[in-house]
Amino acid sequence: MRPRKSFTAMAIILGFGLHPEVRADEKAAQPETSGAAQARETRATTPAPEAAKVSAPPTAEEVEALRREIEELKKQLQTLRDELRSALLSGPGAPSGVAPPGQTASAPPPPPPTPGPAAPPPAAPSQTSNYFNPSVSVIGNYLGVGGSNGTGDLPSSSLRESEVSFQAIVDPYARADFFLSFGEEGVGVEEGFATFTSLPGGLLAKVGRMRTAFGKINPLHLHVLPWPDEPLPIVNLLGGEEGWIGTGLSTALLVPLPGDVFSEVTVQVLRGDSGELFLTAPDRGSLAYNGHYRVFSDLSEATNLEVGVSYGLGPNGLTPTSDTRLEGIDTTLRWKPLRTATYRSASLRGEFIRSRREDPLGNQTTDGWFLSGEYQLAKRWFTGARIESSGHADDASQRDRGKAVLLTFWPSEFSQLRGELRRREYADGETADELLLQIQFAIGAHGAHPF
Repeated sequence: MRPRKSFTAMAIILGFGLHPEVRADEKAAQPETSGAAQARETRATTPAPEAAKVSAPPTAEEVEALRREIEELKKQLQTLRDELRSALLSGPGAPSGVAPPGQTASAPPPPPPTPGPAAPPPAAPSQTSNYFNPSVSVIGNYLGVGGSNGTGDLPSSSLRESEVSFQAIVDPYARADFFLSFGEEGVGVEEGFATFTSLPGGLLAKVGRMRTAFGKINPLHLHVLPWPDEPLPIVNLLGGEEGWIGTGLSTALLVPLPGDVFSEVTVQVLRGDSGELFLTAPDRGSLAYNGHYRVFSDLSEATNLEVGVSYGLGPNGLTPTSDTRLEGIDTTLRWKPLRTATYRSASLRGEFIRSRREDPLGNQTTDGWFLSGEYQLAKRWFTGARIESSGHADDASQRDRGKAVLLTFWPSEFSQLRGELRRREYADGETADELLLQIQFAIGAHGAHPF
């Protein structure tokens, strides 16, 4: 045990040579100690003359054994040096992360992250997060009227037929649209229908309450019209300011035509009552029918033309078998150059309606028409004009006439200011000059209307 302790102590002393402070002390003392040691080694190893004469050279086995012993000592010395280094570094002021002798060193802390591009902000909620909630919008429609009109008397100021809409996808096969009309006198369902878009043969079907596809103006909501009021033919021949609205089934089908021509036919079967147009139906089997066929084509890259014909039929309630027949033709010409579409555009539209009403006191056949045009002056300014004439559905001998000029300003896509100066000459002899001021504003997501 004693020789082993001496060897260990010698190895520890030798291992101090790795530490910088120990190495420096050794270097300082090296000249003296090395010379003395060399002298002692020379005296110790110098053989006497008699020993040199009788000693024999070492054999190969002895040399190999000595080499192996030296290699083994080197390995033990390296191990002791490593342990000594760990003991010195684990003392006061030693860097963290180094374990003392006999313990496993812990893993060094991870390096700091390399600078790079900042992480993107969290994405906004996708449309699917609101998938099961309908899109809701409100459109306010204020109308102020100045002047006098004893025949078509409008209030001087009113929040006129504001619209609340609920629109959403029902499933992969249908969507639903509801439009509630809020007036100062009450609330009504202007439209509420489901549209089935995945029927065979490219057929499109609607079920519910809807504005009938008679002509071009009747299917449009009040806030979509290019005027703050309705033309005389709509009021006199289609049952009043609201027009023809019915409840039932509507089907539409695209009809292929040569070239780049859009063609669509619409057939509707509705309940046989609609305001002043079709009075209360005599029985459940008394239905109203409507058919509309339209053709759309691009005349140039900036101009397009749409022409439609309509036919309607329904019971007028005067007798169990009396009907009212409606015939119409509509046309719309649009000009919108691609390069200046933001600042310049124009449209010209017209519609003709004929009413044939069966009456026990004598059948009434009359017609009405209007022609209007709009021109875009600047990015947010539009001007327009309209002329109109219409008979009365219940008395063909009476006819009203009118003319109007308009100016419209759009502060943004969600608000609109419009002024209309109109003159109407009524069949009873009254001439009314009026100034109409319309202010519209929209909040929420409102779906697009038919083009």
